[in-house]
Amino acid sequence: MKTILTLGAIGYTVLALLLFIRLIKGPTAADRILAVDQIDNLACLMLVFYSLYTGRAIYLDIAIVTALLGFISTVFVARYLEGRL
Repeated sequence: MKTILTLGAIGYTVLALLLFIRLIKGPTAADRILAVDQIDNLACLMLVFYSLYTGRAIYLDIAIVTALLGFISTVFVARYLEGRL
């Protein structure tokens, strides 16, 4: 079980690095916002994996808070770019 979680974490780390490249090279602001949002989602998923790996539930609470803050920040930045904020 721990081997599968470790391989999953490595895979998601590679995906986060690819998204970081999109964040740097993104031609538009929307591409950069989506990259940051997906990096946040992957970070939350990695916290869930770590919680399963260690058996401690506190990391699930941290993942929930991180997901909520990521969603709220994405909505605020999108509204700002639309000019409605």
